[in-house]
Amino acid sequence: MPKLGMEPVRREALVKATIAEIGAAGSLDVTVSQIARRAGMSSALAHHYFGGKEQIFLAAMRRILTDFGTEVRRELAQSGPADRARAIIRASFSPASFAPGAISAWMTFYVLAQTNPQALRLWRVYQSRLRSNLSHALRGQTNDPAAAAATLTALIDGLYIRAALNAPETPERATEHAFSVLDLLTGARA
Repeated sequence: MPKLGMEPVRREALVKATIAEIGAAGSLDVTVSQIARRAGMSSALAHHYFGGKEQIFLAAMRRILTDFGTEVRRELAQSGPADRARAIIRASFSPASFAPGAISAWMTFYVLAQTNPQALRLWRVYQSRLRSNLSHALRGQTNDPAAAAATLTALIDGLYIRAALNAPETPERATEHAFSVLDLLTGARA
């Protein structure tokens, strides 16, 4: 007889194991068996909860995006109106968001979004929210907040790609790069 209340615990374990396995492999070139083994359960149970590797991976990306959203809200709560763009950048490169497992998951997510409609939809929602939040944060700081937000969004993606390619990119260094571009876009640095 199944233990009541174990499904959320097991799903969470599988999501964490997925992020860890992808981080170790650096790609989606992992099996459900590897993920399940890391989570301490059978691959049959993993398939029961998620159906397949892509569904487990999408659940892992939803978790990463949820954690990122929590980090953004935390940073925004500690920032004044003029510092909102910096808060979003800090959240983008927080140690949890910019961890090796998360970086590998993001790179895999970009590739999966090219062929998987659910992944593409999730990516579009993320991109839209990030651009919208940055655009709102940049109102009154630049003549074209939407263009500045698009530039910063592309820069954030680019810094993740650099980190995935083993460029010496730390959360602090990535944040400094993004702050420098923000200063150029807003005229804060002449």
